[in-house]
Amino acid sequence: MSFLLIATVILVFVVIFQIAKASEYVSVLKGEDKTREQNNRINAFLMLAFLILGLIGVWWCNDLLYKKTLLPLTSASKEGMDIDRMLWITLAITGVVFIITQILLFSFVYRFQEKPGKKAFFFPHNNKLEVLWTVVPAVFLLVLVVFGLKYWFHITGEAPKDAIEIEITGKQFNWIYRYPGKDGKFGKTYFKNISDAKGNPLGQLWDDPANQDDIVVTDLTMHIPVNHPVKLIIHSRDVIHDVGLSQFRMKMDAVPGIPTTLWFTPQFTTDEMKQKTGNPDFVYEISCDQMCGPGHFGMRGIIQVDSEADYKKWLDSKKANYYSVFPEKAPGAAAPADTTKKIVATIK
Repeated sequence: MSFLLIATVILVFVVIFQIAKASEYVSVLKGEDKTREQNNRINAFLMLAFLILGLIGVWWCNDLLYKKTLLPLTSASKEGMDIDRMLWITLAITGVVFIITQILLFSFVYRFQEKPGKKAFFFPHNNKLEVLWTVVPAVFLLVLVVFGLKYWFHITGEAPKDAIEIEITGKQFNWIYRYPGKDGKFGKTYFKNISDAKGNPLGQLWDDPANQDDIVVTDLTMHIPVNHPVKLIIHSRDVIHDVGLSQFRMKMDAVPGIPTTLWFTPQFTTDEMKQKTGNPDFVYEISCDQMCGPGHFGMRGIIQVDSEADYKKWLDSKKANYYSVFPEKAPGAAAPADTTKKIVATIK
């Protein structure tokens, strides 16, 4: 296959070279000026045709692929609605500029093609034009940047006081979730204590009382309640990962040793979104949006957005990780049998 590709490229260059040589011989026979004028007319017509076909192609691709993008699907978070609005404004501005500049570019080539008795007008400098095409784009870009920073500082700033805090930790190649217990606090962790074999994937310090009711989930799914602010505290166990929540319009790096945060308010449960999309298999996905190693492609998680009641029911069904590691300390666990009396009786 490689040999075939190389041979094809060489053949294309040979054909182009031969066409160029043939054009050179024709120009010698016809005369340089006449040949140049003819080529100029052909190129001008081709430019106009390319403009028309190109714009039709842009519209056709939009009509064909638009439904496969996230744009027709409403943001699943309330904060994402602002980001969608900013995206639409950006697309409108850049789209209008794109169409205008392309029409001017290709139509000018056709309109000002070389003609007998017509001379080109050159102006090396024009202050008004320089100011126009420098200041106007700068103003539009400044407005977009200001809006972007405003929304960014909002979702990465202080979350509402009633926000539910959830830790999400990335490792090659899956996600680990931690929920605070009834005390509402996360226990301390230490990276040297991390041990999957000992049931401590986050390095929890067991002598910290706040750790004794923390819930650690290592399966695929994170559960969150609808219409309630959720603050994600993001960590990484090894390399840089990235928590990508495309349906919620959120994204944040997971950096080793540097916790990052973002918060959002989900506005549709998973079941409601299945109805909105008409897809019974719909799920909210967590993707790793940072190349993190050979298994990066499979680093996927799921967010299950539940009703408030279903979320509490699910949370109550989970057991603290402390009691998974130390089952003998779990409430209601059978106390170790007292063998002292038996030993004494045997001795007597």
